[in-house]
Amino acid sequence: MLVKLELPVIGILRGVDPEFFPQLLQVSFKAGLQAIEVTMNTPGACEMLRQNMQQLPDGCYLGMGTVRNMEEARLAIAAGAMFLVTPNTDVAVIEYARREGVPIVVGAYTPSEVYRAWSAGASMVKVFPCPGPKYIRDLLGPLDEVPLVAVGGVKRENLSQFLAAGAVAVGVGNGLFGDEALQTRDADGVFRHMSEFLGGISLAG
Repeated sequence: MLVKLELPVIGILRGVDPEFFPQLLQVSFKAGLQAIEVTMNTPGACEMLRQNMQQLPDGCYLGMGTVRNMEEARLAIAAGAMFLVTPNTDVAVIEYARREGVPIVVGAYTPSEVYRAWSAGASMVKVFPCPGPKYIRDLLGPLDEVPLVAVGGVKRENLSQFLAAGAVAVGVGNGLFGDEALQTRDADGVFRHMSEFLGGISLAG
């Protein structure tokens, strides 16, 4: 499902204010974002998912990130997560997500970890922390069948470089939404910042 994102950016929200979250979803999707993950270690993360699933536009996805183990995977899926994102490779979590029919983006770093995650059934593999576009290109030399998501160090200025290197998507945290706008709960500011950030995707990239 997530491999087919028309706009290949996953927004990562950690520690977001639950009261601001509905507005945040609205302006983010209005700006063109299709996928947002709330990290499991955000207070009230499961409840935020439960309460906001009904307001998602068609073709948009709300998932749970920082899913590190089976207990967290069960909680996330019970809350309605449409996809899972992990920082680590746990084969049991991958198999559980597959049984439940929930796409899972699995964290890995080295070539061996990336291949292990993909072989275990990951929908996509999150290269984290990604040192740069060249590392994506280097991984795809021998592992060209693996859909890679670059997370860490992605900025507006290098966004197209990650995509041109072969990443199927990137994951971006506060840099996508705007630190100040998030802190001040400025929905219009989030919209402006995100629109500018997403403008970094060139047609050539």
